Amino acid sequence: MPREATARRVLGTTAEEVAKAPRFGGGPPSFPPRAEPVVSNARLGMLMFIAAETMFFTGLIGAFLVFRFGSVVWPPVDQPRLPIAVTGVNTAILLLSGYTMYRALAAIRKGNRQGLISGLLETALLGVMFLSVQGSEWIRLIRYGFTLSDGTYGSTFYTLIGCHGAHVLGAVIWLLVVLGRARNNRFSARNCVGVEVCGMYWYFVVALWPVLFTLVYLS
Repeated sequence: MPREATARRVLGTTAEEVAKAPRFGGGPPSFPPRAEPVVSNARLGMLMFIAAETMFFTGLIGAFLVFRFGSVVWPPVDQPRLPIAVTGVNTAILLLSGYTMYRALAAIRKGNRQGLISGLLETALLGVMFLSVQGSEWIRLIRYGFTLSDGTYGSTFYTLIGCHGAHVLGAVIWLLVVLGRARNNRFSARNCVGVEVCGMYWYFVVALWPVLFTLVYLS
């Protein structure tokens, strides 16, 4: 058939003929199902946030090390000594909170909502205890005359330890929000991303503290 005739025949096809025309496989072409992402957007976002926080604290630690090893005497002779024993016990309290957070996550992954609530509550209480001990020790140091304006030693101590304390406080508030949602049955074994993301951040503040304790209190 000539090409012109074929074109006229195709262009002259009515809508009824098009509707009756056979389709591919008897219907529209099928597409393969979308694969689930390896890492959810919430987890990926938290990993990026933790990476940024790690760089932030790396800068603070770097500045501390420059001042620490650039000084002939550290800490200065006229400054009070830091409470190593009490802070060591407080370190153990914060590390224990990492374990209770792990138990909370393990519980919800098994569908145990009550175990999730208990684990979150224990973690929040340990976090509050850690902040309370730190706050009481800060009050004692200030009464001894050790303040932020006491040279490089005071400024580096309160900046580095204070920033970590602020992060722990934010993490405790987040824990309490997640705890409230858990009591309202908002999480399950298949829907626990909110708990996991909160746990990631809590693990970060817990893992960071032994590094700061070693550098600031023991070095």
